[in-house]
Amino acid sequence: MMLTIGVLALCSPALAPSTSAMTAWLNDEELQRFSDATLDGRYVSGKAFTEHYSADGRLKYVERDMTLAGHWSITQGTLCTIYDYDETGGCYRVAQVDTNCYEFYFVSRTEQAAPGDGKPRWTARGAIQGKPSACKDEPSV
Repeated sequence: MMLTIGVLALCSPALAPSTSAMTAWLNDEELQRFSDATLDGRYVSGKAFTEHYSADGRLKYVERDMTLAGHWSITQGTLCTIYDYDETGGCYRVAQVDTNCYEFYFVSRTEQAAPGDGKPRWTARGAIQGKPSACKDEPSV
């Protein structure tokens, strides 16, 4: 699934990543803003998802017909979302591209492999619930 999302990211200008995100990764302290927060996001395909990051490290992911549980962590400058009984999670570099808009770039499948050694691949964009979303579906550049 992540490979499909990565390929689609290259083909869809409507949800293309912003160029400013390439140099402004959130650090471990800044990634703490996701603790006890819920993110509403979209993949490049347009598929919507919601993900809640509990303060105790538990994770709940909801997509139209699917719900996954797991845990999340901050590992070497990445936000990791690891699901129970499902291998589609991983670790991501995160960039804040507007006041309440974050872009997620896949870097590794596991926390042990974070931060990875390849080029981060853009996978999704989202906003934290409870604040006005600043995410736009049109190109960032």
